Amino acid sequence: MNVLSAPLQTIGSPGLWGITLAILLALLAVDFVITRRPHDVHMKEAIGWTIFYLALPVAFGLIIWPIYGATPSIEFFTGYVVEKSLSVDNLFVFMLLLAAFAVPKELAQRVLLYGILGALVLRAIFIAMGAAVLSTGTWAFLLFGGILLLTAIKVMRDALKGQDHEVDIDGMRSVKILRRLMPVTTTFHGSKLTIVEHGKRTLTPMALVVVAVFMTDIVFAVDSVPAVYGVTEDPYIVFATNAFALLGLRALYFVLQNALSKLRHLNHGLAIILAFIGVKLVLHWAHTVWSWVPDVPTPLSLGVIILTLVTVTLTSLAANRRDEAAERSGGSGPSKESAHV
Repeated sequence: MNVLSAPLQTIGSPGLWGITLAILLALLAVDFVITRRPHDVHMKEAIGWTIFYLALPVAFGLIIWPIYGATPSIEFFTGYVVEKSLSVDNLFVFMLLLAAFAVPKELAQRVLLYGILGALVLRAIFIAMGAAVLSTGTWAFLLFGGILLLTAIKVMRDALKGQDHEVDIDGMRSVKILRRLMPVTTTFHGSKLTIVEHGKRTLTPMALVVVAVFMTDIVFAVDSVPAVYGVTEDPYIVFATNAFALLGLRALYFVLQNALSKLRHLNHGLAIILAFIGVKLVLHWAHTVWSWVPDVPTPLSLGVIILTLVTVTLTSLAANRRDEAAERSGGSGPSKESAHV
């Protein structure tokens, strides 16, 4: 049995890492400048930024193709599609948190930006940990595969039960701890996390929602990092896919705000994708032990992932039209199938 694996192969030279991090920090700085003055985001603005952040990864993938070859480029595009799909579910939880904390519309994008920043930091930590685990031996593929399969089972079980995401502010441990440590104001004070009230440093509801968003980032990082490691073993490509998928979430939130609840079958699709990648990782581990076990190629993975997303989108739209037709015809109304993502 192959216990120890070879050093991880990566296209990430120090220069490439430096350029990537510089561009990432510049884009984050621009986002912070944009959200410095709270304002309600109009659809035209959101669509413009969404197109920009969708064009960036396309350009990146096309640039690395002639420089580093087709394989890293295809791995990047595949990983990006996986991460973007999972990030949509992340967006829905953000939407629930914003509603539960009654965040004013003009402050929503600042909260989302804090969430994206926290997610980037956590993904970087988990990616480094994943690379360290993978360098110790091929058993790591079995571990990651098991994590994804268990996650897929949970996601599919909740989807079949029609179980929506739930947000109970008073039941969140992070909120309870913060309220014990410091007093909390009842009203928002712009984007400020703390203010001085009656001579005491006091938290604002903004601080509570930011911490709550950060805690959800931890949960999503546990799923997303093993998922993209199922596509590529290159830590640089893993980080790049996560960074590009997360950067556009702030604008994408406002574009999909009304459409998210209509993608009722998205969780079914995510469960299938996670299960597929989990099986792919297990097969990859088995292939290192028994050479006759097939190893799933990346182009096939990309095809399966895209086909799954297109299918669940079409079935969601068809179910929505069926419910609308039933309402117009005076039927029993919407089906009992949950319209959650």
